[in-house]
Amino acid sequence: MTKQSHQSRQQRNDARQQQAERALKRVEMEGEALGTSAFARTANKAKDHLGAADMDRNDPIEVWGTRIGRIGGAIFAIILVLWLVNHFTR
Repeated sequence: MTKQSHQSRQQRNDARQQQAERALKRVEMEGEALGTSAFARTANKAKDHLGAADMDRNDPIEVWGTRIGRIGGAIFAIILVLWLVNHFTR
């Protein structure tokens, strides 16, 4: 085997190793962002939505009105679903 083919093989191996290390680092970074379960992310989104996290904190009336409206809508939707299930399972 010649010295040049040995060096090129070593360079190819080094390039593959560097590419694999970059891929592992990328997966690790994405894993940290996606580390929480889908259920936990959904629960956090629902908590933020019902808690009016997207409203202007300088206007407490708007924040509380939004909270009351969103929680009331969620309660109404749950009651409606329960009523429909009861109605159609008779």
